[in-house]
Amino acid sequence: MSVRKNSSFLLFLVLISYALVSGDAVNVTASDSADTLTQSSSLNPAAAAVVLVNSPVFKKPDVDSPFSLNLLSSFPEDEEISVYCNDLLHIFGQRYVSYVNCSVNSARPVKVCQNCFSSYGSLTEIYLNISSDQMSPGNASCRESLLRSDRLMLVYLLYSNLKDIWSKSDCANCVTKGFQSLTNDTLYFMDSVNQTLTCFEKHKEGNHTELCKSCKSTYKGLNELYSRMETNKTMCIDIEDVMNVTRKLWSKSYNCSFPREETVPVIAVSSFMLFLPIIFYLSSFLHSEQKKRKLIHPKRARSYNTLMNIQDKLS
Repeated sequence: MSVRKNSSFLLFLVLISYALVSGDAVNVTASDSADTLTQSSSLNPAAAAVVLVNSPVFKKPDVDSPFSLNLLSSFPEDEEISVYCNDLLHIFGQRYVSYVNCSVNSARPVKVCQNCFSSYGSLTEIYLNISSDQMSPGNASCRESLLRSDRLMLVYLLYSNLKDIWSKSDCANCVTKGFQSLTNDTLYFMDSVNQTLTCFEKHKEGNHTELCKSCKSTYKGLNELYSRMETNKTMCIDIEDVMNVTRKLWSKSYNCSFPREETVPVIAVSSFMLFLPIIFYLSSFLHSEQKKRKLIHPKRARSYNTLMNIQDKLS
């Protein structure tokens, strides 16, 4: 304890001497720091070092000082992107956020193609402007400065992720070229879905038997339309999802059944294959009986003639 007190006392004298030389303003600051340091050193020598570093004597650069870290974002003019490319990047960010928000809000039930095709088209348009080889007004290539200037290529990566989602959703099958509107097949299918769901809503109260009878033709037409679109590959994730929901309502919620016409030929072919072995063995049996008759008859005839010849000889 005596060694610590002596060291603290010597440090206190050093700080007092520095305060006398520096002036009145620093005197107050140094003495306050010395008092704090003396109290801290009596408790823990390591705390004295922390207080000394954090004291106003060892003052940190001010946030607004010329040495602020904000200046690290400033580069020479030849390293900065042009104003034109910077504007394109800002527009890309706005449209990117708009499309992501639309996609999230259209996730359940899935309506990402029919609700967000316009925002995706706008995003694609600005990305094509960025990635084109055309020079900006300042004779700078935005493709080089925004897409290829770093290893991560963040702008390209962000757009590629959304493009991959759009591709996996098959939204191109439901949207016209140029992202102008939905296709006629998609609009017609959605109208058929609305008619079917309206019928469900009208007859869902009470006995569901009436619903199954009244909505059978509408539901049948919707299934046939879906099968044609599936064959022609003209449907997207929106159509698949709404059809799955409609089928769950029909079969699980309302306990309706709908015999498919394809089962009739299947049953007929299966029945034929089942009876085919019986027909085969029956025909084989009849054919063998006919052969036996043909083989036995000549033997009987010969035996009779032989017997007559013997009788004639004996007579």
